[in-house]
Amino acid sequence: MIAMELQKWILCFTFIVFHFAGLCAETQDSDLDLADGGDIQNELGASFPPLESPPVHFATENNTVVTAQTGSTALLPCVINNIGDGTVSWIRRKDYYQLLTVGLTTYSSDDRFQTIHLQHSEFFLAFQDWTLQIKFVQQRDAGMYECQVSSHPSTSIFVQLNVVEARADIEGPSEKYLKPGSGLRLQCTVLQSTEPPAYVFWYHNNRMINYDVDRGINVTTELSEKSSTLTITNAATRHSGNYSCFPSNAQGASTYVHILNGENPAAMQHGGRGLSWLQCSPSSWLLIAFSLIVLMC
Repeated sequence: MIAMELQKWILCFTFIVFHFAGLCAETQDSDLDLADGGDIQNELGASFPPLESPPVHFATENNTVVTAQTGSTALLPCVINNIGDGTVSWIRRKDYYQLLTVGLTTYSSDDRFQTIHLQHSEFFLAFQDWTLQIKFVQQRDAGMYECQVSSHPSTSIFVQLNVVEARADIEGPSEKYLKPGSGLRLQCTVLQSTEPPAYVFWYHNNRMINYDVDRGINVTTELSEKSSTLTITNAATRHSGNYSCFPSNAQGASTYVHILNGENPAAMQHGGRGLSWLQCSPSSWLLIAFSLIVLMC
């Protein structure tokens, strides 16, 4: 009886062991199937075409106008986003197609041209700045320039460079008339200048007078305002003559100052003519009369 019970328990245990072994085998097979299916899914996923990169975007507005004065340094901007593997070139578009730079390499024989490359981020966007620098700008540099990215297809913007000639101007007429003891004030302003001058020199005839305080001359210069003022509190005849102002970055200007000492201002304003022709010598009158008689005959 006991032997039969023991045999019964052994059979039950064997059945349970084989049952769980079968379940484990099925689980492993299903895991393998899932793994195979996953590989198939991965392979299917990899078969999809890659996402296209975003197009090149210029942060610099097309047809931007830059104004520079002769002798200064001009900076032509070209800020780009999503440049990818593209290469930036600067091209001059005038009467001909002139390649200036490719990347950081200058291809122009004129070494005044150079590309400045900077990178910066703003609102999670990466921008690249490819500015074209032109040193010692000349009038012949004016014109249209193209900033081109070698994407597929290539894309570009245009920048217009205007070149101006800075010049000085002294307020008032080209000739000024004063009485001895009067005050003289000359103001020199720099016009069409894109940057303030480093200095402004004043000259009386051929003498530089910026520091002639002992001669009664005072010069005040406001570089940020692009202006300079010369004042003489008590003008004397020695102060007569030509006054010129020369800014460091502009053409100079001049005016002539007459300090009257009993002369007729009207006569001086007409270059010494005025009514002074009536004050001729007797011999001059005789010559004039003889000329008239000859003409009448």
